[in-house]
Amino acid sequence: MAEKIKTLEERIDRIYDMANKHYGEVRFVGIKRHHRIGWVAKIQFDEFESLVSEGKDSEDALKKLRRRLKKIIDRYNFV
Repeated sequence: MAEKIKTLEERIDRIYDMANKHYGEVRFVGIKRHHRIGWVAKIQFDEFESLVSEGKDSEDALKKLRRRLKKIIDRYNFV
């Protein structure tokens, strides 16, 4: 049985939904290639600072951003 490969759009949508559910207003979730850093994934909020992560490729940057967001949400729910 073949494993379903997630697209970048699905990963971005999942991060957007997670952030929107927890924080409310999310301006955007996106990814871009920076010529010195590599791939950069970013969540920009209306009322909070942005969350940013870097990775060796676009998928890696999105995975790191999702992990970072999940840790913040878990820490918030723990308190």
